[in-house]
Amino acid sequence: MFEQLSNRLQSVFDGLGRTGKLTEQDVDTAMREVRMALLEADVALPVVKDFVRRVKERAVGAEVQKSLKPGQQVVKIVYEEMLETLGEGGRLNFATSQKPHVIMMVGLQGSGKTTTTAKLALQLRRDGRQPFLVAADTYRPAAVDQLVTLAKQANLPYYEEGTRSKPEDIAQRGLEAARAANAAVVIIDTAGRLQIDDTLMRELEEIKRRTKPAEILLVADAMTGQEAVHIAEGFNNRLGITGLVLTKVDGDARGGAALSMRAVTGVPIKFLGTSEKLDGFEQFYPERLAQRILGMGDVLTLIEKAEDAFDEKEAMKLQKKLMQNQFTLQDFLEQLQKIKKMGSFASLLGMVPGMSQLTKQLDNEETERRMKRVEAIISSMTLKERDNPKLLDASRKKRIAAGSGVEVRDVNELLKQFADMQKLMGQVRKGRFPGMPGGIPRALPPR
Repeated sequence: MFEQLSNRLQSVFDGLGRTGKLTEQDVDTAMREVRMALLEADVALPVVKDFVRRVKERAVGAEVQKSLKPGQQVVKIVYEEMLETLGEGGRLNFATSQKPHVIMMVGLQGSGKTTTTAKLALQLRRDGRQPFLVAADTYRPAAVDQLVTLAKQANLPYYEEGTRSKPEDIAQRGLEAARAANAAVVIIDTAGRLQIDDTLMRELEEIKRRTKPAEILLVADAMTGQEAVHIAEGFNNRLGITGLVLTKVDGDARGGAALSMRAVTGVPIKFLGTSEKLDGFEQFYPERLAQRILGMGDVLTLIEKAEDAFDEKEAMKLQKKLMQNQFTLQDFLEQLQKIKKMGSFASLLGMVPGMSQLTKQLDNEETERRMKRVEAIISSMTLKERDNPKLLDASRKKRIAAGSGVEVRDVNELLKQFADMQKLMGQVRKGRFPGMPGGIPRALPPR
């Protein structure tokens, strides 16, 4: 989502002065570029002006710490002010309400509220709570059916009355049903509406009056752009929203909505929708987002994605196979499929500190195509062939190539790369490492 902004900001900081102090001219030049980068990212003009003013006041004449160059010092200041703009990461707050706690999901039509409702329910269940869904969107065609389908798919309890009843009545009766089912949290999916539609906004106010929600979450499309400010202000003035959920952050959004909506409403961003899949949902951490924008990586998110994709027992089993030279093409295929679940290769590389610049040189589409080609080749093999590639004679390779839609030379290339990897692992097991004379020392010499 922030790739364009990240690239632009990093280029700004590279050419700053090399003296021990930042001159006003250095800062003016950098701030002009920062201002343009933020505006191009669809950050609202008032937010941009305030952000640039704060950074400039701190940067002019700032003494550079011994460990930092002038450009790095400005990055540090921008990072700290970006954290100030993004605010603290918000968690759901049920301290002032009783069970079942109610969450109202509101926003424009097409922002992804219904899918986000199901995603949030799954997140709550992972946190040990008992969620309950209420389908109160009676305006959009098939909205109720969509929520019911998602609830059944994820094995979540739900309440629906179709589309003939009033949404406020459905919400109230749904709350009673959740209470009878001993649910811990009720999530009410409301219809999308414009913040200027007075009739529909009064409907939301009535749902709020009857259900007394602990949280009112505004679900907003990250691609909204400059209009994000007016949307956030409209809903906040009428309902008093308690948090923001940004959807479609994995798309081509330029990121301005995140900075603008948080700055204008003063309420925290609580969650991000990272894909269309039900597991594409994560808690918002401002420091992690700021680090990614400025090319500092995001190791914690990378670790969490890895923990979700890889089981600890499986990892130990895999390590044992590697050390005993028993790693097969089937194992390789399984690891490849798990890596794909974590996200695109470019997005994962961008989370590694110092590697964000490499993503500019990387053809992400070509990398994804190659990974799919490898997956197709291995999937066209029998289990015996995956366990023992030496079985692959010319006729078998021809069959695999036809089955995976590639040439025989592509099959040969994959087998050669796999053999090279096995050879490299064999050297590492013996304590040698290519390019290091004498290999890796087994122990430090005694002092």
